[in-house]
Amino acid sequence: MVAASGPPDRVQVNAMRIAYLVNQYPTVSHTFIRREILALERRGCEVTRLALRGWDAPLADQADQSERKLTRYVLKDGALPLLGAFLAAMVMRPAGLLRALALAWQMGRRAERPFPIHFVYLAEACRIVRWLRAESIQHLHAHFGTNSAEVAMLATVLGGPPWSFTAHGPEEFDKAQLIGLTEKIRRAAFVIAVSSFGRSQLFRWVEHQHWNKILVVHCGLDPGLFSGTPAYCSAPRLVCIGRLCEQKGQLLLIEAFRRLLERGADAHLTLAGDGELRPAIESLIQQHRLGAHIDVTGWISNAEVRERLLAARALVLPSFAEGLPVVIMEAMALRRPVVSTFVAGIPELVSNGEQGWLVPAGDVEALVDVLRQCLDASPTTLKTMGDSAFATVFQNHNVNTEAAKLAKLFRDSGPSIESVT
Repeated sequence: MVAASGPPDRVQVNAMRIAYLVNQYPTVSHTFIRREILALERRGCEVTRLALRGWDAPLADQADQSERKLTRYVLKDGALPLLGAFLAAMVMRPAGLLRALALAWQMGRRAERPFPIHFVYLAEACRIVRWLRAESIQHLHAHFGTNSAEVAMLATVLGGPPWSFTAHGPEEFDKAQLIGLTEKIRRAAFVIAVSSFGRSQLFRWVEHQHWNKILVVHCGLDPGLFSGTPAYCSAPRLVCIGRLCEQKGQLLLIEAFRRLLERGADAHLTLAGDGELRPAIESLIQQHRLGAHIDVTGWISNAEVRERLLAARALVLPSFAEGLPVVIMEAMALRRPVVSTFVAGIPELVSNGEQGWLVPAGDVEALVDVLRQCLDASPTTLKTMGDSAFATVFQNHNVNTEAAKLAKLFRDSGPSIESVT
């Protein structure tokens, strides 16, 4: 068994000034970004938090509320500061602005959003560049390959520092052409994928000559999550944690759970999360009269996520599309087996029959079968799977180890890339 380690000492390195740019930050679903930032700071990096929006979103977690106080919001003050920053760029850096304007026009052609939106991205970049210069930022990193990556790319063309981004999927992979993913990869100093599967999807959209700068750095967990040895749970209780949306497969899970109960199983399912599919999910629960067996919590704090996982026999996540779900890592760190699908990076975390059970996505009967296996599993099986899950995630998803990889990439990043031949 892998022994848990305590909190690492702060690593003293030459301080590097980094800015992180996210579309919306903090949010309940982006705690992995917070963990990454804090781990970089423990390594001596100075990290400026930038977000386009998120200053007024409800937050369940005290740590996220603290992060909000440290974050600067590009859109919070309305349009006038954006216009002022654009006019200042016109006067101070006209050549860079013309190059950025041409790039914004290029990104707006055949894009998901019309050109005026890309002009707004340019104005946002103009404002951000002023902040980056004022704080002597040496590298700009964006999370997600969508609008935040475009703003970061434009900021570099305007004279900002080298930039990079982390692509998570599946959104970036589903609409790669509409978000100009190829151009972003070409122009970035490097690109992070959170799984080997994610890296392969990025390979699809760029020439082979750029493959060497697409690297895998995993999302990480705090070492504190690995402390202690939570016992397996023998209660017939399952939990599904995640945004309530079509890609997570909760509607299929409800159908599988209905069939499971009809065949004599005695079990309870908690759906923890919120999202656009919540009305349909609650309607289906009511339609099948499953209210006594399935409850929907809405968004819950990190502490409540831990409590729900510890109170469950296993985590269930029957996803249709994914990147690499952080909640699976969290369940594994708490020695909970996982029921999920052969989708995206999930098999890189969970081997069928070792850390849990995997089924073909969309196969409701296969899901019923493995749920039955999970509920029938002996304490010995649950403990063996839980210990294997713990060992796997401890080895590959320690946030301090992954932050060290990022810090080196930031330090080694070359000059800004303002044009691509």
